Amino acid sequence: MPPSCSLTDSVARVIETARTWRDHDPDPVTRAELTRLIEAADSGDARAAADLESRFRGPLTFGTAGLRGEVGAGETRMNVAVVSRATYGLGRHLADTVGVDARVVVGCDARHGSDAFLDAAAEVLAAQGLTVLTLPRRLPTPVTAYATRALDCDAGVMITASHNPPADNGYKVYLGGRATDPAGRGVQIVPPADEQIATFIDSAPPADEIARDAAAVEPLDNAILDAYVARAAGLRPGTDPSPVRVVLTPMHGVGGTTALAVLRTAGINDVHVVDEQFAPDPDFPTVAFPNPEEPGALDRALGLARAVDAHVVIALDPDADRCSVATPTRDGGWRQLTGDEIGWLLGEQAARDSARTGDTLACSIVSSRLLGKIAAHHGLRFAATLTGFKWIARTPDLRYGYEEAIGYCTDPDAVRDKDGISAMVRVIGLVEQLAADGRTLLDLLDDLARRHGLHATAPLTIRVDDLAEIGQMMDRLRSTQIDALAGSAVVEVLDLAPGSDDLPPTDALVLRTAADDRVVVRPSGTEPKLKCYLEVVLDCAGDEVPHARATERLDAISTDVAALLQR
Repeated sequence: MPPSCSLTDSVARVIETARTWRDHDPDPVTRAELTRLIEAADSGDARAAADLESRFRGPLTFGTAGLRGEVGAGETRMNVAVVSRATYGLGRHLADTVGVDARVVVGCDARHGSDAFLDAAAEVLAAQGLTVLTLPRRLPTPVTAYATRALDCDAGVMITASHNPPADNGYKVYLGGRATDPAGRGVQIVPPADEQIATFIDSAPPADEIARDAAAVEPLDNAILDAYVARAAGLRPGTDPSPVRVVLTPMHGVGGTTALAVLRTAGINDVHVVDEQFAPDPDFPTVAFPNPEEPGALDRALGLARAVDAHVVIALDPDADRCSVATPTRDGGWRQLTGDEIGWLLGEQAARDSARTGDTLACSIVSSRLLGKIAAHHGLRFAATLTGFKWIARTPDLRYGYEEAIGYCTDPDAVRDKDGISAMVRVIGLVEQLAADGRTLLDLLDDLARRHGLHATAPLTIRVDDLAEIGQMMDRLRSTQIDALAGSAVVEVLDLAPGSDDLPPTDALVLRTAADDRVVVRPSGTEPKLKCYLEVVLDCAGDEVPHARATERLDAISTDVAALLQR
């Protein structure tokens, strides 16, 4: 270690902080992990000292996404101590807003640490006098969202990190019952609830002083899961056996068994699973990144689809709240649909279905504008919200909502969140209906393009080394005169930071050109990168759908936007 006095003082401070944390850590595994690091840092190991500093640079922040981080020892990691203190804060908030008779349901996926985190959350809440129900282990996130509403709970807790890397886990909170207004029942928390919970977390005692009561926890049997399965299966129109041949991958997550139960209950029996990706495995060994949108993630599923001559591929993310779709092409190949394309298809399906409740279609501001045109065509209302289902699912009179990151809420009366399994049933039902007329998902997409103009979307991500660069790029973009993009004059620059009657304040800029191109730029909420959402709209001449021209224009806009941001 360099003989710098300031560095030595810094290391000494972090070692002392780590010792204090370790001495109050109730988990022997993470206690031992910290002890090894402390001893190594104390003996002059620079790597151990740097590792300790990364674990104690400030507590893992509780926000609208709850908690999410790498599993391990220390205040910036996901561990039993952090989960216990977060749950103490949630329990105090519920006791303060609802009373000690509050009801909470807790579920978990199969990630590293999930079982221990579920136990900690449930037992801390029970010790506070709340009624605590635990779901059977290792179920999809939508089951927890469903149970929060179906069991009239005041809150739901889901231990999951969704499609994050294998090292991560998380803690997601829904409010329901008496803890929120009717629009927010069964929906992920929004301000100011997250801030109120965070305040209680800040005042929590050391983790080993937080009481736990395992005996007071009420484990649920499979009845609530069976109810979810029946509800999701009932979304398929008709009762005859489906002729659709499906390839399914749950991407090493917890969605496989539940998805199969739903499909079989719905009469969809010609299902071929990707065997090596079916069983839950927190290491996600066959994919570089456990996200169906990532290049290569569907390679095994597409290979199986070719082998069995499937009609559709369904890929769920690890906690099954998101759903990706691939469809055969006219030339005998396969194409994975974009999140927006799936969103349009399910939106058109929802708009045509007069039996559904609600008269509003909704999507996030970074999703395509085509959903608004679909709503108008069918005489429905449309709402654009901030990103995330914590906002989309709060839309009054919601019939259907989506976000471009393959998240779909197709049955909001049951699940007020994105639900990959119910979306799966809706997609297969649509494939079946179209096939009866000799048509495909691609045919319906072309129909929408001819009616509303071809909308094509693409992401652009600018990664940086320092989070401060994100703010600098946003400031530079706000102060720059932008005359044109891809040769079309910029006719509108809308800064969403001040907020409006329709949207709360958010750090985002919207650019629109005379050709009706649109670019939305915003910082990532979790990573050091700037995210840009590009959309072009082209008229169709007769039956021609100009896909190639749309791709060329997206590429040109992407080049111009990247140049603007990297000046």
